[in-house]
Parts: sequence; C-alpha cells; structure tokens
Amino acid sequence: MNIPMPLRVPELAPSLGRVIVARRREPPWVPLDDIREELATAVLEIGGEGRGAAAREDRAQVLEVTGRRAWAAAWDRAVRRAAARVADALEAEIVRTARQVRLPRRRLKTRLLAMGEKRAIAARFGTGGAAFVAALDELDAAATRVQGASVLDKDAHAAWQEALRAAARRLEAAWLALEGEVEEERRRWTPEIETLTRWRPALWPVALFWAPVAAALIWLGLVLGGYLAAPAWLAQRLGF
Repeated sequence: MNIPMPLRVPELAPSLGRVIVARRREPPWVPLDDIREELATAVLEIGGEGRGAAAREDRAQVLEVTGRRAWAAAWDRAVRRAAARVADALEAEIVRTARQVRLPRRRLKTRLLAMGEKRAIAARFGTGGAAFVAALDELDAAATRVQGASVLDKDAHAAWQEALRAAARRLEAAWLALEGEVEEERRRWTPEIETLTRWRPALWPVALFWAPVAAALIWLGLVLGGYLAAPAWLAQRLGF
C-alpha cells in the first residue's frame, strides 16, 4: 500500500519550556521578555501553520512551514534584536558615565561601540544555538524520510514529530544560553566603564593658561605696592 501518511504536527508549547514561561531569580539587566515572547509566538505560529496545511492535506506545505527556514528565521531575528538592545544599553551606560565625568564629546565618540563590536556581540549571542542548529539538521533528515512515507511507515512519522519537539527543546536551551551571554556581556564591559568613571581632564592646559596670568597679576601687585619699579608706559598710565 502506497497511501501517503497523514502528517500531524505535534503541540510545541510544552517543549518550549522557559521560552514561554520565564523562571529566573532576577530579571536580566537588559529587558528581553518581549523578544522571548516574540520567539515563542513565532514557534507557535509554525505549529499552527503546519496544522492548517495538514488539515488541507498539503504535505509539501506542512514540511515547508515547519522546516529549517522558519525555525532559523525566528532564532536569527531574536539574536539580532537581543544583540542590538544590549549594544544600545551599553552605549547608554557609556554616555551616562561620560557625562558624569565631563568627557569631551570628541573623546566620547571613540568610546562608543564600533560596528565590529556590535557584530561580535551578535556572534557571541548566537553561539548557544549550536545544539539547536544540530536539531534542525535532524529535522531536515526526518522531513526527508517522512516526505514519501506511507501509512505503514509509522516510525518515520513518529521520528519527524519527535524531531519537531527536539527542535523546540533545543531552542529553549539556546535562549537560556543567550540570556547567560547577556549577563556575560555586562561583565565583559564593566572594566571599560569603570575605567571611564576614573577619567579626569588633564591639568596642564589649565596651568599653561593661568600661569602667565598669575605671574602678570603678581607682578602688577608688586608694582602697585611699590616693591618693583613700574615701566614708563605703566607709570604714565597710572600717574606715578
């Protein structure tokens, strides 16, 4: 019998765990709950679109909407948004500290994050997704096997369903690793910000300006006090 196996997309919410319901002792120093909720919503939409295509018995569409591309797009978007938000928070902290110590604006520009540093933050945030990417590889393989499966190939269908659940579980682990990297990023930049708090303006320009002025005032005071002879131009002007 070569009757195609009807595809049934499993519920993914239980496998997402803390992507849906955050359980932490303290909130992250940069608020990320809206990004986490958007990621969870994207995965739930993947399941919903897959079930809608399954109800229409569109096997190709089921495998397309629940495949690697949709999962990877949701994860990449979450990583980019989190990295951008952390970079903005770091720059805001640098600017706030610079204003407190009265750092000149031209010096402040050199302290802000360069584009390379922002890309490096995004790359570090994405490193926790290695197991998730491996799970997507397994999902691809399972989808290939189930694509031509008949009603007798129940093992292929079960393996594909389990691959979807595994992708959700690995996504949860990737997100938790990202939250850990957010805290690590704060520790990574703490020495830089602490160095900035100890910045003080150089005193030699002030001394260079005021030393001649102070010398001139002292000389004038000695002349007016009669301790030094006044030059002719000054004596004439002062009526000496």
